[in-house]
Amino acid sequence: MPILTSTYKPKFYFKSGFVSTIYSGLVRKIYLEQERERLTLSDGDFIDLDWSFSPKKSNVCIVLLHGLEGHAQRPYLTGAAKLFNENEIDAVSVNFRGCSGEINTKFRSYHSGATEDLVDIVQHLISEKKYETIYLKGISLGANIILKYLGERDHVPTEVKAAIAISAPCDLNGACVELHKLKNSAYASRFLSHLKASLKLKMEKFPNEMSLETFNSIKTLRDFDNVYTSKAHGFVDAADYYEKSSSRQFLPNIKTPTLIINALNDSFLSPECYPVKEAKNNPNLFLEMPEHGGHVGFISKNNVYYNEQRALEFVNSLG
Repeated sequence: MPILTSTYKPKFYFKSGFVSTIYSGLVRKIYLEQERERLTLSDGDFIDLDWSFSPKKSNVCIVLLHGLEGHAQRPYLTGAAKLFNENEIDAVSVNFRGCSGEINTKFRSYHSGATEDLVDIVQHLISEKKYETIYLKGISLGANIILKYLGERDHVPTEVKAAIAISAPCDLNGACVELHKLKNSAYASRFLSHLKASLKLKMEKFPNEMSLETFNSIKTLRDFDNVYTSKAHGFVDAADYYEKSSSRQFLPNIKTPTLIINALNDSFLSPECYPVKEAKNNPNLFLEMPEHGGHVGFISKNNVYYNEQRALEFVNSLG
């Protein structure tokens, strides 16, 4: 498909990618009532799902996936959930393993290419919840998971009608390189601090899985992926993890209508994270690249973000 022309035009003070990213992560507030459901996964672990509902009974549901070290109460999920609820669509905001406030039961957790839990969630919505129409929307890490999920398999359940990926790091190595640059040092330090705190809890529960010496060797996000993410999830090292989990290689095979919105001033994304060629060659892939928006910072009026409104417009356009 042709690359979409974006109509996103923020106020002048939100044109800075840094300002829009920080405001959206630390300042934005959304009030939403949610109900928690614990889902047992195929490998015996659990994942917590936070539900919010349309005022009227609905057979349509949107699945919302958060970013690195996020959770289901982050405004970039609750904002979307609230908007879709107001438009008669139920929403399930997913907490990845270990992200709901309770450590999961295995040494493994979640990562950018872990699609198996999404498989279980979609099947749960179809077989147990009886939803006839399912939409998927992912933010950052969650966006990469959705794109990989859609493109790595020959068959996606027919109930999955559309997907939206926001600030998607389609090339994980490129995104990692960007995160380690000086411009992103504050973000990288914050991510690493949260990741190491979570890993320390896991080490207390699984004392034989990692030595204190190995833990203390983690100085960067790439170090973390080298000694934990890769080893705990069956990869050789960080490079192998990035290569096999990056969604860009799977985009040509996507058959579900999918919208990707990646801002051109997103400091987390490398040039390889903008899949222009793939979008031009796949009629099911729609790529929108606004000049502004930073990383998940598409601030708009009435506390409804541009990407949330576009997601709703996109699914409605499909009938």
